[in-house]
Amino acid sequence: MIDWAIALPSFLTAAVEWVEAFTIVLAVSLSIGWRRAVMASLTALLVLAAMTAATGGILQLGDNLQYIQYGIGVFLMLFGVRWLAKAIARHAGLKALHDEDEEFRHTQELTRRGDDKAAWLIAFNGVMLEGLEVWLVVVALSMKTQHWASGAGAAIAALVVVVAAGLAARKPLSKVPENVIKFVVGAMIVAFGTFWTLESAGGTGAWPFGDYALLALFAFYLVAGYIIATVMRSQVNNRIAGATK
Repeated sequence: MIDWAIALPSFLTAAVEWVEAFTIVLAVSLSIGWRRAVMASLTALLVLAAMTAATGGILQLGDNLQYIQYGIGVFLMLFGVRWLAKAIARHAGLKALHDEDEEFRHTQELTRRGDDKAAWLIAFNGVMLEGLEVWLVVVALSMKTQHWASGAGAAIAALVVVVAAGLAARKPLSKVPENVIKFVVGAMIVAFGTFWTLESAGGTGAWPFGDYALLALFAFYLVAGYIIATVMRSQVNNRIAGATK
């Protein structure tokens, strides 16, 4: 049975990372061909799959994982805050939006400077580095609940969707609202981190209404983040208007 509380943030996180990885692989494929670029990508994906399987197998050897719940929660808070802070800064106009077309042009320039081996490594590293964030989130979310199939399955589903969309478009997926997704996922992950960190510090029954408190935490971080971003955007616009007078 699918645990949607794990599957949804895993899917959205993976979708953003796979979009960025697809852009790199697409640019490399124009230099060394689809076959070699795909082989580089598959090699990286196999490494990530082996890491996920090994991590899940090791952790399932023990039934009691309470002693690492605090560490999981802290990690998720740090990861989520990073995504949320970037999304707020981009919405406020303090940081440029991620541009897949520019990333595509930059990768193409890198492949022109090197040989085929260097281009192969660029594709491998691109998928590996983006995939590592997917792996970290899937492991962290699945570790507490032991719902590995939900997290890993969602990440694979996101990969299939992104690749299918990219092949259909035959260009970088620049229309994907990455910042909106990062805003939502950042709030989700910070909510999980807060919930598990304080639960482990306070013991069983630390949260009223049990797991439903997650929804309240998610709503709080999402609304608070949006308000902060809107206020900051207004301040930036006022400064720009004042400077042009």
